[in-house]
Amino acid sequence: MEFLGLAGVLVAFLAALCLFLLLILTFSWWVFPNQTLKKLKKCGLGGPTPSFPLGNIKEMKRKNNIQSSSVVQSSNLTHDIHSYVFPYFSSWQKSHGKVFVYWLGTEPFLYVAEPEFLKKMSTVVMAKKWGKPSVFRTDRDPMFGSGLVMVEGNDWVRHRHIVAPAFNPINLKAMANMMVVVESTNQMIERWATQINTGNPELDVEKEIIATAGEIIARTSFGMKDDNARDAIAKLRALQMTLFKSNRYVGVPFGKYFNVKKTLEAKKLGKEIDELLLSIIESRKNSPKKNSQRDLLGLLLQGNHQVDGRSGKTLTSREVVDECKTFFFGGHETTALAITWTLLLLAMHEDWQNQLRDEIREVVGNTLELDISMLAGLKKMKWVMNEVLRLYPPAPNVQRQAREDIKVDDITVPNGTNLWIDVVAMHHDPEVWGKDANEFKPERFMDDVNGGCNHKMGYLPFGFGGRMCVGRNLTFMEYKIVLTLLLSRFTFKLSPGYNHSPSIMLSLRPSHGLPLIVQPL
Repeated sequence: MEFLGLAGVLVAFLAALCLFLLLILTFSWWVFPNQTLKKLKKCGLGGPTPSFPLGNIKEMKRKNNIQSSSVVQSSNLTHDIHSYVFPYFSSWQKSHGKVFVYWLGTEPFLYVAEPEFLKKMSTVVMAKKWGKPSVFRTDRDPMFGSGLVMVEGNDWVRHRHIVAPAFNPINLKAMANMMVVVESTNQMIERWATQINTGNPELDVEKEIIATAGEIIARTSFGMKDDNARDAIAKLRALQMTLFKSNRYVGVPFGKYFNVKKTLEAKKLGKEIDELLLSIIESRKNSPKKNSQRDLLGLLLQGNHQVDGRSGKTLTSREVVDECKTFFFGGHETTALAITWTLLLLAMHEDWQNQLRDEIREVVGNTLELDISMLAGLKKMKWVMNEVLRLYPPAPNVQRQAREDIKVDDITVPNGTNLWIDVVAMHHDPEVWGKDANEFKPERFMDDVNGGCNHKMGYLPFGFGGRMCVGRNLTFMEYKIVLTLLLSRFTFKLSPGYNHSPSIMLSLRPSHGLPLIVQPL
């Protein structure tokens, strides 16, 4: 009898526990999201109708599959890419406008492609009051962990104060080590020359530039040896493909278990990358020269920094690993893709290719004895870069989560609301850029740093506000150095076999690489 009594108590306890968990899940997956949705609808915001538990994911996948089944041949190439990379947003905009609500699983998102709405929203919110959607923090943890792009609140302030000094003018010159950048680029150039001499002038320049940019940031920012750099790049690329090429159900309850193989593979790769970076960090800590190395890793390991005028807390080894992953991925990816898309556009526009080559001869000379002070004189190259970042922004969207209620005119964005800011849509919007919004016209930046954009929030290649990318100036410097060396040695033409198929794998990249016909000058 006593045993039966204990069994009854245990059953009652388990039943109560299950009921409690069920209530938590019901509130998390249904009640709280719907409360947010009702508040947004009350303000007049519409959107596509969701279904439980996928939200709008099924429709998004259907539209994506239809669009991705087609490719654009080089003869019909267009830069009007929004309906290609985000076919669902392009379709929903026609029905619901530039601000609406859609669902990833049980998570409602406020979609924003309206610069004025974004401006009004951002002016009342301090940078540390913005968070990251929890669904993305979980989904992207193997790649970024608690690095600067994911961390929030006071931790974000602390990380930012530690990382930002690496990008001041003095440290920036040390990081963008001219000798290393030139050496790595020249090694790539020699590989190209060797292949061309065999009678095969067609090269996948995206693959080559991604690898070289990775080696550059590994050596200049983290002091990695070549073998370690290549290993880290290969593992990061494999992790990126695993996370963003698989059938993902972000925001769907237990969505990560829908594809257990990919989830475990991403976790394994993330652990291997962590171990590799941790070994490099420990080696630096034990180095007698650790205090004299002014690269990013050296600054991350330093103990003295100030946060709001007070001595700040140093980063833990785990946090240093996460910052290394964040900047290793973001640093080489942004630069490499900017150069990749530039070579595509220059291959299509021989006149601009020639204009840049003439500018290089005028500013740098025929000897190519590059000095970092010369880079400011490459003004047309800066116009081209700005236009490339407009048409093909490496970061095609920005995600935020409100950490307080945000009032925008008659609309109240509730605390906890997820936001998806569509950078591609705003960069290609004729209402923001004019009728030539989808045309390559670097001259639009000649006399206007905003390129003639009629709203300052309509051009966001590196994000906006206090959470804007801290490494953008490093990207500018490396971009100019690498492009100067390439244009001084080769001409570029589009391969007849190139299929124009931009795709989103966290960043905006060509799905099938970028084959170009490369010839020596």
